[in-house]
Amino acid sequence: MSANRHLRQAWNEPKKSFVGSLMRDRIVKWRSQPSIVRIDLPTKPSRARALGYRSKEGFVLSRVKVRRGGSRKRRPVLGRRQKRLGVTKFSQGKSLRTIAEERVSRKFPNLRVLNSYLAWEDGLYKWFEVILVNPRLQSA
Repeated sequence: MSANRHLRQAWNEPKKSFVGSLMRDRIVKWRSQPSIVRIDLPTKPSRARALGYRSKEGFVLSRVKVRRGGSRKRRPVLGRRQKRLGVTKFSQGKSLRTIAEERVSRKFPNLRVLNSYLAWEDGLYKWFEVILVNPRLQSA
């Protein structure tokens, strides 16, 4: 088996492989970093390459930290009976992945979002790695 295949299998079952302990150490650093961080190398190289990332000029990787959970609506104080408050059974219109991609595109306005994938998650956050492309370098 190739090294890429071993890595993919390790990421599929992180608790049974070396990935779980590796990520426990990394997550401690990631929590203290800002929400959007530009990174040099992907955390999951096989996943990044499958989504179009190439290690050459014009490709940029960014890690985004997004708060987990659905959005909450404020509870109105007066005026309606409980059944019509519109607080319960409320789902978010966008996925957390889409929110992460939008935040990165605002941070790097000169780059275009190619794709993204889930890097890791814990009880409070989800980290997505977003692949960005410089359109000026890719058209030539």
